[in-house]
Amino acid sequence: MRPTLPLSASVASLEGINESFAATPASLGPARRSVAALARAAGATRAELDDIRLATSEAVTNAIVHAYRDGPGEIHLTAAVAGGELWLLLADDGCGLDQARRTGGLGLGLILIAQACEEMTIVKRSNGGTELRMRFRLGAASSPVAD
Repeated sequence: MRPTLPLSASVASLEGINESFAATPASLGPARRSVAALARAAGATRAELDDIRLATSEAVTNAIVHAYRDGPGEIHLTAAVAGGELWLLLADDGCGLDQARRTGGLGLGLILIAQACEEMTIVKRSNGGTELRMRFRLGAASSPVAD
């Protein structure tokens, strides 16, 4: 069960994000800005924000390009900050990763996402589609602890 964290995408707060976007290129900017605002409010460094923006952009773009081949659809974005980490879940109700792989693409977006975050998991959703789970360390949590 996914957490429900109500928050307007335009509000920067530590409450979290639970938004759905049309799977169109016009949704890329708002989704990226929403996640970046949450990370910034939680104390992400400039480098961490760059990684979070990159991973969010690649994940949303993958859903836009690959999830819905036969018509419109939605991208579901959930994000929360806990224990000095940003957890980001991006889900779609589309054709699923196996079908999406058949439509082309080199898989470079997934490689970039994996390099930008601490942990990444791709899950086949029980009701169809794909969920991408990402974890990022924020602020002081990503710095080595001095002895």
